[in-house]
Amino acid sequence: MVNKNARPKRTRKGQGIGSGLGKTAGRGHKGQKARSGSSIRPGFEGGQMPLQRRIPKRGFSNAPFKKRIVTVNLNILNHFPAGAIITPEALLRERKIKKIGDGVKVLGQGKLEKALIIRLHAFSKSAVEKINAAGGKTEVI
Repeated sequence: MVNKNARPKRTRKGQGIGSGLGKTAGRGHKGQKARSGSSIRPGFEGGQMPLQRRIPKRGFSNAPFKKRIVTVNLNILNHFPAGAIITPEALLRERKIKKIGDGVKVLGQGKLEKALIIRLHAFSKSAVEKINAAGGKTEVI
């Protein structure tokens, strides 16, 4: 009976006919794939113009024009003292965001425990409600 948990013995290629992988070591006879150091990159078709280059390009990518909005949740704003004015620069200085990007948006996750004056680029509806409920102010810049 074969032990299911046993690791199979490592095959040693090219080590004689008895190993089952002697002579050509599983590479077949001649050809590019039989040579040493052979690894053909994906999509290579032997020098023929590959399919990806034969097919025409279509459409365009809008990625370079994408707005990169940085988001901040309310629970992060609790770090600031009550009555503080929160600007993108203040968040950057306190390392609450890594970069300002195309703007900073406040999202409503968490609970705001202090009245703060928040001057940022955008706010979610739930964030505005929670900020006002805590006695704070929101200003879109």
